[in-house]
Amino acid sequence: MTGSFIGKKSSAAGGWGALKSCGKRLLESGSPLTGARTMLKANQPDGFDCPGCAWGDPEHGSSFEFCENGVKAVSWEATEKRATPAFFAANTVSELRKLSDYELELNGRLSHPMRYDAASDRYLPVAWEDAFAEIGGILKGLDSPDRAEFYTSGRASNEAAYLYQLFVRVYGTNNFPDCSNMCHEASGVALKQAIGVGKGTVLLEDFEKADAIFVIGQNPGTNHPRMLGDLRRAAMRGADVVVFNPVREKGLERFSDPQDKIEMLRGGSTEIASQYYQPRLGGDMAAVRGMAKAVFAAEDAAIAAGLPSVLDHEFLSEHCVGLTDYRSAVDATSWAEIEDQSGLSRDEIERAAAVYMRAEKVICTWAMGVTQHLHSVATIREISNFMFLRGNIGKPGAGLCPVRGHSNVQGDRTVGINEKPPAAFLDALEKHFGFRAPRADGHNVLAAIGAMLDGSAQAFIGLGGNFARATPDSALVETAMRRMKLTVNIATKPNHSHLMPGEVSYILPCLGRTEMDLNSLGNSQLVTVEDSMSMVHGSAGINRPASPHLLSEVGIIAGIAEATVGTDVVRWAALADDYDLIRDHIGATIPGFENFNARVRKPRGFHLRNTASHREWSTPAGKASFSAVALPQETVHQRARKGGGRFALQTFRSHDQYNTTVYGLDDRYRGVYGERQVIFIHPEDLKDIGAEAGDRMDVVTDYDDGISRVAQDFRFVPYDIPRGSIAGYYPELNVLVPLGSAGEESDTPTSKSIMVSFRRREAA
Repeated sequence: MTGSFIGKKSSAAGGWGALKSCGKRLLESGSPLTGARTMLKANQPDGFDCPGCAWGDPEHGSSFEFCENGVKAVSWEATEKRATPAFFAANTVSELRKLSDYELELNGRLSHPMRYDAASDRYLPVAWEDAFAEIGGILKGLDSPDRAEFYTSGRASNEAAYLYQLFVRVYGTNNFPDCSNMCHEASGVALKQAIGVGKGTVLLEDFEKADAIFVIGQNPGTNHPRMLGDLRRAAMRGADVVVFNPVREKGLERFSDPQDKIEMLRGGSTEIASQYYQPRLGGDMAAVRGMAKAVFAAEDAAIAAGLPSVLDHEFLSEHCVGLTDYRSAVDATSWAEIEDQSGLSRDEIERAAAVYMRAEKVICTWAMGVTQHLHSVATIREISNFMFLRGNIGKPGAGLCPVRGHSNVQGDRTVGINEKPPAAFLDALEKHFGFRAPRADGHNVLAAIGAMLDGSAQAFIGLGGNFARATPDSALVETAMRRMKLTVNIATKPNHSHLMPGEVSYILPCLGRTEMDLNSLGNSQLVTVEDSMSMVHGSAGINRPASPHLLSEVGIIAGIAEATVGTDVVRWAALADDYDLIRDHIGATIPGFENFNARVRKPRGFHLRNTASHREWSTPAGKASFSAVALPQETVHQRARKGGGRFALQTFRSHDQYNTTVYGLDDRYRGVYGERQVIFIHPEDLKDIGAEAGDRMDVVTDYDDGISRVAQDFRFVPYDIPRGSIAGYYPELNVLVPLGSAGEESDTPTSKSIMVSFRRREAA
């Protein structure tokens, strides 16, 4: 078989390749000059927040605060192409379903509200008033509000998310499946237990002060490229960057900053990782425990030799509980167990620990390579334990930093998108608005899919995103969507979720982040977002709307709410016409948002106070809490070794996509071009199964629930990845992720630890 789709990898992330890609995407949008002017306002105080990721903005911002992915996101949104009623008239839903995600979204921006007509299998245009009336009528006609599921994408603004949760709670349910359930839920759960707040403790400026930065299960070059600039600056001033990632990722090896003119002219690049380790899938907790074991051994040796202590005893005694039990758990964990589970040698782990011990200020960052495993909560607790040992919480240049994906996924949770809302928040809503809020826990993503499958859910409303493609077990989710009495998707472009209509189905087109949102007086409306560093800042679009028939997300929510629950509790239309009023309500009901409207209009916005970063611990013990759980009895790669021909699979993004949005078919950092149905595999594993680069096989999930899960016709790419571990792109491989396989305590799909095998394809 030929391997012609496998080509040259970029020598470094960024550089001329990034600039070429930016130019290509701007040209493809059909309005390159508009796109270029728009980018100058990305992440600026008087501009819009880039929809590409949630990486923070510095207080001392430069003239350019965007990256390659930001250009892709903006040009994708600012395209001149339109998916008009004529497009839907020319294509049945059945025909559109045959298109790939990439091909479908190439048709451009949605221009009109559309309603599905089963008789013709087409979407037909509909008036906004008629859409709201029918949606409201169906929701009111359900025998219980708990029959409806209200999904939220992390690109929704704080104002839209707050109004959405208010509407749904006035309606009477806490069913809020959201994208957090599929990504960083484990971070929120674990950090809440460990430090009392489910967010990271660092500011962007802390990266300028850190002596060492540990990057675990994360690929910033593709997922949040602006982070590479901060890692590059840290490396250039001598800070150590220690990486734990099963896959060799170009952005963590070298980065050529497109904003550094000298480096670009010389064709140079900067080394990022001072140490790069490749644990097997699921082995991160063992690797971190090994580092802790090395720290304790060094402490014992220091005491014996009369040398200064390695541990921060002042921090541990004043601020922590559970150290003794944790030390016992570490002592009980053998090096043989650590090496086998992590896939790393004792020497490698001790070298990484040495970096930690000589650094006074350490930041630890992680992303979905940590959070999408069965034992993710335990792993993040272990990371917290490790950081406690030398007091690396609550001081400049140090702290915990979960790096979120969507640009406002953290903000949406802050303003109330939570299926398990705190009682204090519900109390505040009741007092301020004068209604009785539902108190029973609602559905997360997996529970919502289960309810849709068993018939207990009858309506689905999606505030952005591509629910059917982002979720696990794609075939089951399609079945679930089609069983609905009502499906409503609020979106900017057509996607596959729209092609799984229920009995009544609507596509409601909304404004994009880059577009002006004008109220009835013609004034531009401001929305807000919260980044990974808990900075809240404003965002105001500058481009004309893609269609005069678009409404803002806030306007659509208000229209549905008024048609469903009326105006006795809330005057929805007034809030949609003046977002300052929404922010006044947020300030009155959520701590930290006092005087919201004034504070957010200051350049760079304001920081939501994080108690843990001030060494104030909102835990049951009133202190930072160690976890003393044992390592997992067995990880996915250990189980895979027991059966011949089985592998541990992780899904990830290509460099030409953002979540389910595919911008193109190339992944130049990994050397794959024009192909997405690929499996990255160690060359020796490829030999063992009797295959070569470019050979095609089906991938089959090994999960004991009686359901056949097969991803058909995938091609092999030899790659630098641990033996027994393989990787490939989502959403194409989401069909392999079992709905029943979820993280302990987090209920997050285990998309980074799927047991699979290969099946040869029959000759055509």
